Amino acid sequence: MENPKVEFIAGLFVLIGLLLVGFLAFRIGDVHLFAGNELTLHARFSDVGGLTEGSKVRLAGVSVGTVGRINLDPDTYYALVELRLQPGLVLDDDTIASIKTNGLIGDKYIGLSPGGSGIPLENGDTIIDTESAVDFEGLVSKIAFGNVEE
Repeated sequence: MENPKVEFIAGLFVLIGLLLVGFLAFRIGDVHLFAGNELTLHARFSDVGGLTEGSKVRLAGVSVGTVGRINLDPDTYYALVELRLQPGLVLDDDTIASIKTNGLIGDKYIGLSPGGSGIPLENGDTIIDTESAVDFEGLVSKIAFGNVEE
């Protein structure tokens, strides 16, 4: 005894469920399908200290983008970080990029401090002024064991 109405309703619920799962996967993964006009900047750090691809980029505490690729410059041994920022954001060339931590041992993110030079950064430019991550393990060991000099 087949009932086409019941089968149709069940199929509709399955389809709606799959669409919702797909939507949530994109929202949680912070995927942007049509993000071709985003501002891409670069920053050079001596130590990224646990920063990962996909970490947030914040300006005044507001999320304005994400961290793209993180590569090692083979000539200088500095970490080259790609910043993917929302379209329409205008930053001056004296902007400071700092690696910060949520709480004491939380996730790493990049905090931007806007400059005031009046010379805007263009797509693909590099932020010159950077502050690397604080090495908490080094600080704790110095406090716990003192400055051991040999």
